[in-house]
Amino acid sequence: MGSRQIQQEPWLLENGNPKVLTKEARHGHGRSRTAHNMSSSSLRKKSDHTLVSKVRCVLLRNFLVNLQEVVLGTKLSILFPAIPAAILSHYFGLGQSWVFILSLLGLTPLAERVSFLTEQIAFYTGPTVGGLLNATCGNVTELIIAIFALTSNKVAVVKYSLLGSVLSNLLLVLGTSLLCGGVANLGQEQKYDRRQADVNSLMLLLALLCHLLPLLFRYSDPSADLTVEPSLYLSRSASIVMLGAYFVYLIFQLWTHRQLFEAEEENEGENNESDEQAVIGFWSGFAWLAGMTVFIALLSEYVVDTIEDASDSWGLSVSFLSIILLPIVGNAAEHAGAIIFAFKNKLDISLGVALGSATQIAMFVVPLCVIVAWIMGVNMDLNFNLLETGSLALAIIVTAFTLQDGTSHYMKGVILLLCYFVIGACFFVQRTVTTDQNDVTKINIKSVTDAVLSA
Repeated sequence: MGSRQIQQEPWLLENGNPKVLTKEARHGHGRSRTAHNMSSSSLRKKSDHTLVSKVRCVLLRNFLVNLQEVVLGTKLSILFPAIPAAILSHYFGLGQSWVFILSLLGLTPLAERVSFLTEQIAFYTGPTVGGLLNATCGNVTELIIAIFALTSNKVAVVKYSLLGSVLSNLLLVLGTSLLCGGVANLGQEQKYDRRQADVNSLMLLLALLCHLLPLLFRYSDPSADLTVEPSLYLSRSASIVMLGAYFVYLIFQLWTHRQLFEAEEENEGENNESDEQAVIGFWSGFAWLAGMTVFIALLSEYVVDTIEDASDSWGLSVSFLSIILLPIVGNAAEHAGAIIFAFKNKLDISLGVALGSATQIAMFVVPLCVIVAWIMGVNMDLNFNLLETGSLALAIIVTAFTLQDGTSHYMKGVILLLCYFVIGACFFVQRTVTTDQNDVTKINIKSVTDAVLSA
């Protein structure tokens, strides 16, 4: 099979050398595939190189093959036109809300393609480096949006968007996966490996502690109302601790206990073996990855610049757009893959996607943003305010209780989705509640002042 493919398709990689795995390498790579890789692969489609093979120019043939694999090799390719549409809308001065929504739609296939390209590069670098690439690039969209928001000193948008990513993974994605998996497999008991869920739950509880302490410190220290420096110093110290813990987590995941995080591909047979080969070259993968990152950065800048205008135009609060809308659209590809595998009764993959993404955001992206803001001279701490931190705490605790017994049914998914709906409704009405609370505070202050003056 491998030799026949070498003769038929020598144009797949640079220098006419296709990357075909040996049996040992194929086995090793298959074992190293993470849940994120398998989730994204569920949205990919095979490319037919019949027409491309007739092109005589080698450089043009390689480019067309790469274009076919990278741009057209996904079921989300229909959303790629949103990228030039967003750019044109920005330069021709169309409505800011249109630029915002088109940018979000354009980010959806780009995020999925980044996962595809990191997996392609892993064929050449090995499973360990590939795992590190996935661990750092898995949520590159959220990280780039956060960095652009920091450059504009929009710390609230950074906090809201990262909080929304954690909430959507824990409640929306996991809840939908458990619900769909339970409904599709009513006749059998759904089980999953608790060990991976336990490790991710512990990491999320550590992240929650690091978020709670700056919040509690503010209420416990009377001088905290006069200066934000103690909370800021505590947040920066906690961020360094979280990054160190995430580094140990990577060692645990990629070296010492890799078997806990490997996505098994049983019952796939030789069809899966024939698919386990690189379809683009090493340097082509890096070039496409750099190009995708540039477009992600451009669209992320549009999202940050237009989110407030979209909020005013649609009558929705910035917190609702950042916490609910941004994560749903930005991670749609990954979320869809998790739900697809839940239908197939492969909950370990679905849990790996949801919990893995939440852990990566909470333990890597959030503290990294605090450190980056520190370098940029922007005061960003881990105090996400009482409502936001309370929502995060409840989401982590409810998820941990849901996954404690190693079995699943659709009722667990229903509960998680209802929790997400209630939290979403809370942020949907937050603008009105905040305004009313300010009015009440002003009335109370005026009443106290009048009482003091009359006394």
